[in-house]
Amino acid sequence: MSFYKISAFSRLGQVSIKALRLYDQRGLLKPAQVDADTGYRYYQIEQLSRLHRILALKAMGLSLEQIGQLLNDDLSVSQIQAMLRLKQAELQQQLIEAQHRLNTVDAHLKYLQKEQTMPNYEVILKPVESVQHVASIRDTIPAYNTVGQLFGEIMAYLGQNRAEPQGFCGAIWHHAEYQESNVDAEAMIAVPQTLQGNQRIQVRNLPALDLVASVIHRGSYRTLNQAYGAIVKWIEENGYQIVDYNREVYLQGGAEQDNPDYVTEIQFPVIKVAA
Repeated sequence: MSFYKISAFSRLGQVSIKALRLYDQRGLLKPAQVDADTGYRYYQIEQLSRLHRILALKAMGLSLEQIGQLLNDDLSVSQIQAMLRLKQAELQQQLIEAQHRLNTVDAHLKYLQKEQTMPNYEVILKPVESVQHVASIRDTIPAYNTVGQLFGEIMAYLGQNRAEPQGFCGAIWHHAEYQESNVDAEAMIAVPQTLQGNQRIQVRNLPALDLVASVIHRGSYRTLNQAYGAIVKWIEENGYQIVDYNREVYLQGGAEQDNPDYVTEIQFPVIKVAA
């Protein structure tokens, strides 16, 4: 029966000595023999098959802890299948994310080639969490820039009830396309849980969104059209489709139309269009 020093076995298995020592520590691949006097580790040629199993599982992206479960815990076939399916789903999601990053790089390269400068607006994709307890008024208003009257009503109601806004302030435009007039608008402000609505004001939870294209606009509300142009163009050029009404979130805002310090986020719910 032949034994190989760890250095020789590492050459046979094409792995580092450091890796073999780690596998020993984790209980994945113990030496066949350890010299009591010198502490030298010795392996047998038959252990190469187990080493290859470890390397194959590692190549799938499994952690050493998961590999240990597969090798040492006497799992059933169904348990092994479940673990591998979980890893499969994880890798598929990584592929989707990597493809999105690649698409983003491609889009920036095309823009740079055409414009010779970085874009004024950066569009990102992200999920949006729900917002609990928003007071909202939905009404038809003469134009987009008159939505402030709806916010004024909500703020007056808060004052009557001695309640304070809870941070979130936003609007939903209930139109698929731009409207010159008669805009179906909904103004929303997060409020305390104890506040109740009335015939004019509804208190509800704003639902989460699985995926939005988002862009940040800094400056006057009058120049929001520039941000809208950039985000709609990005959605079209990157193979996404708008699936619901867009939101504006006023991260830093107020009643002035031309304040250069205002910060507004525009969100469009989207899905990826199949190629």
